[in-house]
Amino acid sequence: LFSADGSKVSDATLMEVLLMNDFKLVINNTAYSVSPPVKDKLSSEHATEMEDIKSLVHRLFVALHVEDHQIRKERELLQKLDHLKGELLSLEQMKARIMDSADAKTSRLLWVGLALMSTQGGALAWLTWWVYSWDIMEPVTYFITYGSAMAFYAYFVLTKQ
Repeated sequence: LFSADGSKVSDATLMEVLLMNDFKLVINNTAYSVSPPVKDKLSSEHATEMEDIKSLVHRLFVALHVEDHQIRKERELLQKLDHLKGELLSLEQMKARIMDSADAKTSRLLWVGLALMSTQGGALAWLTWWVYSWDIMEPVTYFITYGSAMAFYAYFVLTKQ
């Protein structure tokens, strides 16, 4: 939109103000001259009547208790939110129980692994220094270590942990 003198019309210009004077409408690089019909000026009495009508509409709006409706809707939404929080609370408690159980199982598994490794180390030490010599036990410990590494790697491949 451009005014008659060629200056651009602001996007915030009201249609009522725009239609007071001639203007140019540019669509797809084609300019159209627009001459709105001459409008009768509002008399002060008519303007006062319009203000009275606006005031009446505002009073009707307030009288219809729109604010009460908004407050009622807000209460309903807050009740729904509390209900959803209640449902979420039971799920959060279930998650906490599952996490505690997983932590306990992990701790137990770590302690069992430490106990088994200690037992294996003790058994190999006993076989090395009291029953057989190092010459016999060296290949045994090598294969036990290599087998353990393979077992742990297979666990990683299967669980990605």
